[in-house]
Amino acid sequence: MLQRKPLSSSSRARVSRREFFGAALLGGVAGGCASRGTAAPARMVNAEAAAAASQALSDNIYTRMLGLKPHLAAFDHITALGGSRMPNEVMQAMIEANEHFVDMAELTRAAGERLARIVGSEAALVTCGSFSALILGAAACLSGTDPEKIDALPHPSWPKQECLIQGAHRFAYDRAYRAAGMTIVEAETREQFAAALNPNTAMIAVVARLDYERADQPAVMKSQEFLDLGRRSGVPVLIDAAAEIPPASTLTRWSDAGADLVVISGGKGIRGPQSTGILAGRADLIEAATLNASPNANVGRGMKVGKEEIMGFLVALDRYTALDHERVRQEWTRKAQYIADELRGIRGLTVERVMHPKGHPQVDLQWDESDIRLTPAQAREALKNGEPRVALTGRRISTRCLRDGEEILVAQRVRQFFQDDARRLS
Repeated sequence: MLQRKPLSSSSRARVSRREFFGAALLGGVAGGCASRGTAAPARMVNAEAAAAASQALSDNIYTRMLGLKPHLAAFDHITALGGSRMPNEVMQAMIEANEHFVDMAELTRAAGERLARIVGSEAALVTCGSFSALILGAAACLSGTDPEKIDALPHPSWPKQECLIQGAHRFAYDRAYRAAGMTIVEAETREQFAAALNPNTAMIAVVARLDYERADQPAVMKSQEFLDLGRRSGVPVLIDAAAEIPPASTLTRWSDAGADLVVISGGKGIRGPQSTGILAGRADLIEAATLNASPNANVGRGMKVGKEEIMGFLVALDRYTALDHERVRQEWTRKAQYIADELRGIRGLTVERVMHPKGHPQVDLQWDESDIRLTPAQAREALKNGEPRVALTGRRISTRCLRDGEEILVAQRVRQFFQDDARRLS
């Protein structure tokens, strides 16, 4: 049925070789992962890195200044758990950018031109994260470049203000469209969706990940269907592909497919500043988004992207596009295989290395809840609050955010947890 409704509501610590080989930590890190499966050679290669990582978990800026204990990131890039690590060249770019003053309007447009060439779109804008890109994309569809309409947002007084979404594509972040001033119109079936298109439809919103997450559910419309509908009706289509990197092809896929607007995170897989994002698409809509954005005093004024963040993001993007992505994937796989090998043989626990639909490896954990009487949520909470803290999502361990050596710490802690702690807690 058709409804108009809102959605309910520091540098790494350094350890000398003598300190490392003389410390009890070596026994804990190496001994705990010494003899299982085929992972032993990797253990010897990365043991010193693991010792340094272990020391850094207890001696770091978060602990010294705030008393907070960081966690080992056994998950994909998640904003609520810290996002991603910026490479050294990104940090250096931000330091250099800090040394100079530039006109922010000029920088915004120049950075957008460079970004557009990389992602293969007519135009682009560096935004304050992907949520900001959703707001600015919606604002562009509402106002165009009309100064009076730009000034009126987020309270449009004109009828063309509807954002059409299939029910399956509703999610918490689509409140960004309402923040810009849109009215959500939700339709369930293909027939209802097509019937809901009308002169007041300002934008069609799409969540890209459903192309693979619900590929086996025919009732869930896929991106290309929306693009075809938008093209026939003249309604712009915004594709939210915020977390769809990897694969690297996400950078150009939706522009090549004819999306009017595409949103991608500038942090996460690209590993730029977590407070950056990409809004790419039609030149007229990007111009409208730019007028709505900072440094202009309009709906996007509070979504500032600093000059340092813009330059750090551009360097991160250049770095990402130049990567040997197969080699990177092989390193993720090596770590995942190491962890899987180290966790095998625990009573009641089944371990399997699997591939995420987007092509990166993960370690799937399944356990007999009659033996280990913990739900996945309880296990995650206990691991996150243990020592060392290990954060993961669902029942899977991801290695995309792990530095060399940290896979040893993760394997050691998770093994200890399922061998000992889990049974005491259950």
